[in-house]
This record gives sequence, C-alpha cells and structure tokens, in this order.
Amino acid sequence: MSFPFGIVVPLIWLAWLLYWFVGAFGNKTAARVDSLGSLLVYRIPLLVAFLLLFVNDGGPGPAGLWQRFLPWWQGWAWLGLALLLLGLAFACWARVVLGRNWSATVQLKQDHELVVVGPYRWVRHPIYTGMLLGLLGTALVLGEWRGLLALALVAAAFWFKLRHEEAWMRERFGAAYAAYMRHTKALIPGVL
Repeated sequence: MSFPFGIVVPLIWLAWLLYWFVGAFGNKTAARVDSLGSLLVYRIPLLVAFLLLFVNDGGPGPAGLWQRFLPWWQGWAWLGLALLLLGLAFACWARVVLGRNWSATVQLKQDHELVVVGPYRWVRHPIYTGMLLGLLGTALVLGEWRGLLALALVAAAFWFKLRHEEAWMRERFGAAYAAYMRHTKALIPGVL
C-alpha cells in the first residue's frame, strides 16, 4: 500500500490554515488598513491557486493542467512533502516571531514594531518564503502542471503584496526600513 499523499497534503494545509486562523485573535489593533481593491488583487490569485491545487480532475482551466510535468516516482512526492512541512514550519516560526504585529492583509498596527530577528534576519518576508516553499513542495507531490501554475500565481500575488507592504513600512520606519531592505533580501536569502 502506498502512502496517501493525496489525503495527507490537503490535511497539512488545512491544519496550517486552522493554526493561521486561530492565531489571528489577539493581534494589535489596525492603525491603517488596505483598500478592498488592493486586497482583491492578491486574494483572487490565492483563491484560484487553491482551486487548482485541491480540485481534482475537471477543475478550473484547460485539461493539460492535470498532465504530469514530472514522471511518477515516490521520491518526488516524499521530497515535496518534506518541502511542504519545512516551508510551513518556517512560515509558522516567522508568524510567532512577528507576534501581535501580524495580519493577513496589508496593515499597519497600533504601536507597530519593525521585526528584524529570527527568520527576519535572512529575508524580509519569511512567511511568504515559507508558504512558497510549501507550495513548491505541494507542486512536487502533485507532479502536475497545475501545481506549478498555482505556485506562479501565488508568487505573483505575494510580489504585489510585499511591494505594497514595503511602501507602507518605508513610510512608517523611514531610514531604518530602507537600511533593512539594503542588507536583507525580500524572499530568498542573498538572491531575491
């Protein structure tokens, strides 16, 4: 009997989503909140990516998206599962370090603090880094083109969102954030 990747991967994402939802309680009050238009620009691609990943054959998009880009080999699936767990653990660590400053949307909080410790020493947006690594792992488990498309959609959405966040962070923290940007990459240490 083979390992039930098709059940385990969605359960991991569901458990992570539950943790993410429960962890949202008790955060600082928002001082500035993103507009609905900007929110939709990065939320809609996330929804489409979710549908691509977790709707079986016959889901959204052309049938070719359900074709394999990797030959079936259980080693790819195990590597993907490891990347998924590593990525989501990294995102959770970043969320814990960010503390009550966290929000799911672009916001500035009351008494917002600039956090540059923990995973924030290596990248400015470690939550996005972890989630993208988790999505790469999910794409490897699936081995289908839809996984890569979902990864690309989320990467584009996160790139838009992080640029928007950083504009607000530069306004709020000025030279301190500009210096942080100069020595710490956005998503991949030393690269991007």
